[in-house]
Amino acid sequence: MRRLILLLVAALALAVPAQAQKRIALTFDDVPRSRGAFLTPEERTRRLIATFRKARVKVALFVNPGQIGVDDGVGGAERIARYVRAGHVIANHGYSHLSLSATPVDAYLADLDRAEAWLKPQPGYRPWYRFPYLDEGRGDKVKRDALRAALKARGLQNGYVTVDGSDWNLEANTIAAVKAGKAIDRKALRDLYVETMVEAAEYGDGLAIKALGRQPAQVFLMHETDLAALYIGDVIRELRRRGWQVVSPDEAYADPLREAMPDVPSAQGTLLESIAWEKGLPAPRWYARNNVKLANALFAQRVLHEVAE
Repeated sequence: MRRLILLLVAALALAVPAQAQKRIALTFDDVPRSRGAFLTPEERTRRLIATFRKARVKVALFVNPGQIGVDDGVGGAERIARYVRAGHVIANHGYSHLSLSATPVDAYLADLDRAEAWLKPQPGYRPWYRFPYLDEGRGDKVKRDALRAALKARGLQNGYVTVDGSDWNLEANTIAAVKAGKAIDRKALRDLYVETMVEAAEYGDGLAIKALGRQPAQVFLMHETDLAALYIGDVIRELRRRGWQVVSPDEAYADPLREAMPDVPSAQGTLLESIAWEKGLPAPRWYARNNVKLANALFAQRVLHEVAE
């Protein structure tokens, strides 16, 4: 009887529904950012750290050291150190946030190395490099391959992403509305942010199943924004309600997906998008609200209550 029970338990474990296998890590770009629509940089950092602690999650912050001390209100280096002391990790996002397709390889690598020189001695450092704008050379395969070789020579892993909800655009729309003195429906803004981020994760899960036939640990691209500081806790709760497990970036980047180097006509965007393209999946291979025109219209309608002409 005991053996039969053990066999039944094992069978049930193998039959875990797909929903329970959804894993995602949270990562934040462009750290340290300057003041946003509602908060000082100090307030933003404090809120994010408190929210991550309450939710019991660890995140990765992709740093632009060139932004330290540039209109960041409070010392950017100290705010980065506070994230690390709270248990989070930091990685390279370039010193000056350059676009590879618009920059000579030598200059681009010099910028990357300058950021690495600042980051490597820091506690919490991870040897990951994330391409600014997710631009890995676009249609220039010579640049793409040069950077792939350069990262390998430096012992750096591509800090790829698999989920993107273009949160930067929601933040930009919010800042513009505040500067213009427009009335912002804060509840509608929260709902739109949470809905967009969670839908982006669900889209990534579906795309992974189509392109890979499995559910890897997803890597979510976000930014250190006021909207994240205000609403990321709501996003985490909704993800968990939908069966997602929020895992550490270290766990996500241990996935075999880290070895993927898809060969596609244009190297820019999420890794899943490129893999789907390489495998011949038809467009669109990206979450709908990454279309800025669509996202802007939703913001105007739902947050500003503007009627389209």
